[in-house]
Amino acid sequence: MVKFLKKYLKFLIGVGVLLVVVLVFVQTQGATSLESGLLKDWRGAAVERKTDAIKILTASDADADLLVKCVDKMATLPDSSDMPVRDAVQLCLMGIRLKSNI
Repeated sequence: MVKFLKKYLKFLIGVGVLLVVVLVFVQTQGATSLESGLLKDWRGAAVERKTDAIKILTASDADADLLVKCVDKMATLPDSSDMPVRDAVQLCLMGIRLKSNI
């Protein structure tokens, strides 16, 4: 009887550890980079991640804060959640360049 309980307990511990490993793996796969993500991913990201994504997409540090604010504004528009972040950044960057040249 004691041997049966020990085997059963070891089996339950093994299954529990396996479930924890699978859950951790699934959770880490859900994280996406903002550069290739959609604006619905942008809304919940931290400011540092947003700034880093802007710097990567524009290959420049110039106007990073203004671009973050612009993309934040675009993310709040209705039906914008399916728009890629890279497209929103390019639109904002083009607007900033046009405004500075006028």
